[in-house]
Amino acid sequence: MPAKTDVPAFPGFVPETLKFLKALGFHQTREWFEENRALYVSAVKEPMEAYVAALSQACAVKKVPLYGEPKRATFRIHRDARFSKDKKPYKTNAGCVITRTGMKGSPGIVYTHVSPEGCFFAAGFYHPEPEQLAEMRKAIVKKPAAWLAVEKKLADAGLELSMNEALKRNPQGFPEVDPRLVDAVRARNFIVRRPLPDKLLLDGGKLVEAAALFAKDALPLLQFGWKTMG
Repeated sequence: MPAKTDVPAFPGFVPETLKFLKALGFHQTREWFEENRALYVSAVKEPMEAYVAALSQACAVKKVPLYGEPKRATFRIHRDARFSKDKKPYKTNAGCVITRTGMKGSPGIVYTHVSPEGCFFAAGFYHPEPEQLAEMRKAIVKKPAAWLAVEKKLADAGLELSMNEALKRNPQGFPEVDPRLVDAVRARNFIVRRPLPDKLLLDGGKLVEAAALFAKDALPLLQFGWKTMG
């Protein structure tokens, strides 16, 4: 994990960042991308890597145990279309994650999404393995006070658990659940989100501070999951 040193200077993304991603949506060809590769590097790839470095240090300062290796924490612009009907070769968004281990696959993440269609921060556990999901549900039911305390801390920070993909009925093995816990037990993901205004992308200092604050606000959810899932 990065040492608690001064946060690296990060000037922010540039106006061309969202413009490039929007244009890429209209020009889904290798020829166009190669002709504009330099712009992709300067407006998307390099700023995102610098952002990861700055955010990792900012989290260290705030005692949030999350970080990322700049080149490994960012997502590729190329889509994996092997098993998709949509064969477009490029994503029209950019993103990165910071985790406990610095590796993308580590459970419990803080994610930053940059897109012309809307930017946001997200944190938590997305599509956990079935065993992990079962353990999370068991922990919520066995330790209701602890879980409700997590929900309160999230609510105090203006965050709430996303119910996207949630079950309509209680899962097998949980026939009767405290009404206060029903939404959490039916959840299939444990994710909270916060919108990221486009204009904030251009102010590196404020962007990093906002992201680190979000990570700290989401930490109770992450810690509950880490303790449960290991």
